[in-house]
Amino acid sequence: METLPLQPSIRISGVVEVPGDKSISHRAVILGSIANGTTIIENFLEGEDCMRTVDTFRKMSVNIEKCGSTIKIEGKGKDNLKEPIEPIYFGNSGTTARLMLGLLASLPFSSFVYGDQSLTKRPMDRVIIPLQEMGGDFIGRKKTSYLPLALNGGNLHGITYNMPVNSAQVKSAILLAGIGAKGKTKVIENYPTRNHTENMLQAFGATIKITDNEIEVENSDELKATNIYVPGDISSAAFLLTAAAIIPGSRLVINNVGLNSTRAGFLEVLERMGANVSILRETKNAGELIGDIQVTHSPLKGITIEGEIIPRLIDEIPIIALLATQAEGKTIIRNAEELRVKETDRINAIVEVLSKLGARIEATDDGMVIEGKTPLIGGTVMSYHDHRIAMMAVIASLITKDNVNIDELASISISYPNFMDDLNSIIQKDI
Repeated sequence: METLPLQPSIRISGVVEVPGDKSISHRAVILGSIANGTTIIENFLEGEDCMRTVDTFRKMSVNIEKCGSTIKIEGKGKDNLKEPIEPIYFGNSGTTARLMLGLLASLPFSSFVYGDQSLTKRPMDRVIIPLQEMGGDFIGRKKTSYLPLALNGGNLHGITYNMPVNSAQVKSAILLAGIGAKGKTKVIENYPTRNHTENMLQAFGATIKITDNEIEVENSDELKATNIYVPGDISSAAFLLTAAAIIPGSRLVINNVGLNSTRAGFLEVLERMGANVSILRETKNAGELIGDIQVTHSPLKGITIEGEIIPRLIDEIPIIALLATQAEGKTIIRNAEELRVKETDRINAIVEVLSKLGARIEATDDGMVIEGKTPLIGGTVMSYHDHRIAMMAVIASLITKDNVNIDELASISISYPNFMDDLNSIIQKDI
């Protein structure tokens, strides 16, 4: 059990950088490994999940060297990947699992994949169903709905697929399968989801066409290596930005954060709630907008969050829920049923943790209702071994009356290994 120390009379102040974007880090390794030539990835996220993707390609005989947050990949093209001689372990990484199922289904060899206890409970049928439509051959439990799975890859054909769920992982799996399939593959979305895969495919020279909510790819015989700078992960930045937004007297700048419009829903929510948000500088790399974000404390108000914005902030909902406890009035979150199949049932986890800390919050089938503004009192909570739930509890402890005790903090290393160090560096104690 970890006891988070009380932080009376503090404010958040300073300039910091957060680790590289998890989603982009995964995709850069995947495409760099199937491209021809040397790919250099800078500011790669050194978390456990992204290293699962690196290890997956090492098992297929790709030479990948790591020096700190820089990755060097000697790609020889997807046709030269070797059949893995041992099972591939995805750990707790849902992104690795779902994206790699798409790629592995297109490769002309067999493989066996599995995950940890948590990942084994997460549904894979949303990926398997379209891949089977493309000709994918899978064997697994509960009609191939869950890991572990055996794959006999190759001989895929293109399809047109209308997405039944708003999931960038599903979309990406189909697109990665499509670049190795015969003919054209088209994905049609109801709402735009994060488009890092599309940006990355373009950067590596794939044949891709994007029209409104339709993305079309065709077999790409040769992807060309390129250099990628991974921007800071806005999902990680959201926790520190929230601390600045809810603690009086705070002002925080986070440099080099990804500002991709399909991911920046959290910033829109901050502004709608009344937070003082500024973008100080913008650049672009491999199709990704990057900038410095400044948040200064100001009074917040409750809002309704629903519809097309949900896919653009799905990973930030835990910290948005905490934010809402400190806003005047009611905040309603709808259309977020995807949270129930994350690392844990995040709707239940969020409500359980914040309720124990004194929040007035109720779960709904597809979200939650939060009544603010509510003082938080502290208490003993579980992380559910979910990195975002653990970080939410840590930020909450900055404003509680009593100590917060949490069962573990190790899960935070999945996405933000230096979270506690970075947080402590911006806590200013007023004496």
